[in-house]
Formats: sequence, C-alpha cells, structure tokens
Amino acid sequence: MAGVSLKCGDCGVLLKSVEEAQEHAELTSHSNFAESTEAVLNLVCTSCGKPCRSKTESDLHTKRTGHTEFADKTSESAKPISLEAPKITDSKDDTVAMEVDASNGVQSEEMVVPEVDKKLLEELEGMGFPTARATRALHFSGNNSVEAAINWVVEHENDADIDEMPLVPVNTNVDPPKPSLTEEEKKMKLQELRLIALRKAEKEEEKRALEKIRQKLEEDKAERRRKLGLPPEDPAAAKPSSPAPVEEKKSMLPVKPATKAEQMRECLRSLKKNHKDEDARVKQAFKTLFTYVGNAARNPGEEKFRKIRLSNQTFQDRVGGLKGGIEFLELCGFEKTGDGEFLFMPRDKVDSAVLNSAGKELQSAIDNPHFGVL
Repeated sequence: MAGVSLKCGDCGVLLKSVEEAQEHAELTSHSNFAESTEAVLNLVCTSCGKPCRSKTESDLHTKRTGHTEFADKTSESAKPISLEAPKITDSKDDTVAMEVDASNGVQSEEMVVPEVDKKLLEELEGMGFPTARATRALHFSGNNSVEAAINWVVEHENDADIDEMPLVPVNTNVDPPKPSLTEEEKKMKLQELRLIALRKAEKEEEKRALEKIRQKLEEDKAERRRKLGLPPEDPAAAKPSSPAPVEEKKSMLPVKPATKAEQMRECLRSLKKNHKDEDARVKQAFKTLFTYVGNAARNPGEEKFRKIRLSNQTFQDRVGGLKGGIEFLELCGFEKTGDGEFLFMPRDKVDSAVLNSAGKELQSAIDNPHFGVL
C-alpha cells in the first residue's frame, strides 16, 4: 500500500505533504522522515464543517462552540503522498519586480518564519495541531507555554489566517522574552501582595470599629435622654454648629468627579458583588479582562486586539455573561458597533494611560483576596 503521510522519526508527528515536512524540518531541525500508511486524522464537525486533525483539537472545538458531533473522514481524505519536492518558481520575475522597486527607491523586505521554542512546538504537534497553526499560536502567545498557545488557538479558531505560517521581517530586532520570575522571587512577590492586602483589610476593619463605637455612643446618649424624660434629639440640631462663613464656604466647594480609575474600581466591585457566590468565575472574568486590556495596550496598531465579537461563546462564558463585564470594557475605550455585533476600540481612541490604569485595577482585584468584600 502506498504511503498516505510522512512520519517524523524524531517526534512521531504525521504530516500530510512534503511541504509540511519541510516546514517541520526548518522549525525543529528534524530530518528523519519516512512514508507511513497511517493517515492524518480528519474529524469534521457536522454542525459547522470545521476539520480537526486530532482528538485534542476536536475537544477544544466542542468546548468553545458546544458542537459535539464529528464525522471521521480520515479514509476519504487520505491520498497517496507525492514525494516530489515542490517546484521552485523562476526567480526572474521576482528579480524584475525587485529592480522596479529599486528604481522607485523602494527596497523589498525579506520575510521569514519567526523562531519558536522547538520543544513546545513538538508538544503541540504531538497533540495533533498542524505545524503552521502551532507555530502561529506560540509566536503570538509569547512563546512561553503550551497552555498559553492552546488558549490562543481557542480564542482565534475562526481567524482566516490561523493555518498560515506567520512571517516577520528578517531584520526585525525582536526583544527576547522577559525572564520569568524565579520561585524565590515569586514567593517574595506573593508575600508582598499579601502584606498590602492585609494592611488594607486592617484599615477597613479599623474604620468599621470606629463606626460601631460612634453608633454605640449615640445609642447611649439617646438612652440617657429617654431615662431623663427628655424628647429624642433632633438629628439636625445635634450637628455641631459652625460659624456661618465657614459653612457657606464649604457649600460652595465644587464636588470632585470620580476619576476613570475610581469608576473602573467601582465597576469591578459591582461585578464581584453581583456574582458573590461565583468566586472562580469572577476571578476568570478579571483575568480575561486583563488579557483583553493588555493585548490592546501592547498592540494598539492591530485591529484584531481592539475588536471583540459579542456573540463569541468564550467571551460570553468568561465576560459577557457577567453583569459589569462589558461596562468595564466600555470604560477602557471599547464601543459597541452600530449593528451590535462587536465591541470595537477605534485606533484614535486608544489611550495608553487609561489601559494601564485598567491593568493596575484588574491586577489589584486579582491579587487582593478581600477585594469587593469589605
């Protein structure tokens, strides 16, 4: 029987074509490939027609869309694999095009596939993700972990270019990812955050205690008046008298409007109070909002990070279904489109200061165990 796939002898991944094998080799440095009679899995969703190349990918699709029925069309799509190397197009036309560009003072920029972590790429391919999709997910999720890459795939599953290999200019100076905190640094950071939360809780407790003392004094005072046969004290008359000029001056002071940060903080408090019995869901909402805000702040020029489909099931489960979630995004600068299908932040409405402030408020809400409780 003729081979219907190419199998990488180094990691066991099945590939559908010579082109896929070449991409895999370039990204992983693997060079041991052989024909295989084992076909690449092809599970097609009967609801929307989306093809999935692994059980993991179909499970993710089910989790995101609720679609549970898949037709196994592996045998139908399996075709004898051609071992001919892809034809290399004549570079003559390209040379002419480059000469034209040069004559106009424009120099073509060479694009290359970005480097990603080879071990993480192998793990994703081992789970059944195509090489291009796995590479794209790692590149745009920070190239840090398999979990982050899978979350990116879930959120961008319907992108038209999700299975296209990402390209970056060859001379782009890409800053290396910031080193993650060591275990010791993580412990110190966590301890610092706990101390801040504890101090804040103590202050709130002190305020409540003082308020209770004040109420007790008022009750004792009222009880003494009752025993003496005196009428209850008029609350208006009980207020200490102040010189008229001072009182008049106070009434003329302008009321300071709430800042954007205060509005955001109150919105997050309301969200938590509205869902006080769903701590895990609220925390997930805060983390998801933090991701949306961070993406918009870091990539203000990319429209996909400033546009959220309101009907997206993942968005509804994590943010849209909670009272206060959409309101918080609107405070950050997102606006509902005229057709009500998207939340969109126009490029000229991107305010780094507002987004950074939103990030700080969300981080505080995530880290402070007493947030919204006191």
